[in-house]
Amino acid sequence: MAVLLKMCVPISFFVGLTLLGLGSSAKFDELFQPAWANDHFLYEGDLLKLKLDNYSGAGFSSKSKYLFGKVSMQIKLVEGDSAGTVTAYYMSSDGPYHNEFDFEFLGNTTGEPYLVQTNVYVNGVGNREQRMNLWFDPTKDFHSYSILWNQRQVVFLVDETPIRVHTNMEHKGIPFPKDQAMDVHSSIWNADDWATRGGLVKTNWSHAPFIASYKGFEIDACECPVSANETANKCKSSGEKRFWWDEPTMSELSLHQSHQLVWVRANHLVYDYCTDTARLPVMPVECEHHRH
Repeated sequence: MAVLLKMCVPISFFVGLTLLGLGSSAKFDELFQPAWANDHFLYEGDLLKLKLDNYSGAGFSSKSKYLFGKVSMQIKLVEGDSAGTVTAYYMSSDGPYHNEFDFEFLGNTTGEPYLVQTNVYVNGVGNREQRMNLWFDPTKDFHSYSILWNQRQVVFLVDETPIRVHTNMEHKGIPFPKDQAMDVHSSIWNADDWATRGGLVKTNWSHAPFIASYKGFEIDACECPVSANETANKCKSSGEKRFWWDEPTMSELSLHQSHQLVWVRANHLVYDYCTDTARLPVMPVECEHHRH
């Protein structure tokens, strides 16, 4: 892992003027560090496990901040009765007007499907929740969960299948997150006041500890110091400096990916804030234009 530099730098190899991604996994402690409850971390070789019991959950954060690129990790969610628990994986900047991209995996009773909730905060404003079930059991094996972020779009991916796209609509006056570097976080915690059936199903502590397992940590992105000036410009392509996330093929989904997104939404989406007229009587402006 590179040391913190005086500017944002791509965490990748240069070959001439062409930027190549690393394309390989790193060990946990190369990229991340425990954020809280160190005694609830279990290390088994390259495998990391976070433990939730009736004393505490646990969480970790990246050692650096990033602006644009792709973050991925492989996660195996809590098996069995996970009702009331949340395993969160997200990117976030700091401050009251922060930006944030969320994966939240909402536990359920044995035999009922996990729900995956995504959310996007822009300038401190969220309330853009979508929920879906998955086309596999995420408790039986590891699966890859990724966030791709550039100046044109934010894409949430599961096993490289896009499940949500948040598109830059600044030309219509809609803010887009593109100037605040973000940390990468993950945690497991008790949220039985809302996580499962709106809080009707509580955490059964007799089934604790609840374990979420991680491996395959990958960050191919522009690394930034906490106090970087002109952060955004350092991570944008200009002249002969080209970053892979600014290539034309990264500005929108491919035709195949678009078909995948349509399939996911048609078969697995169970809640979309854009259609929740009871909660939001006036449709949010981006919902009129967005391909989510």
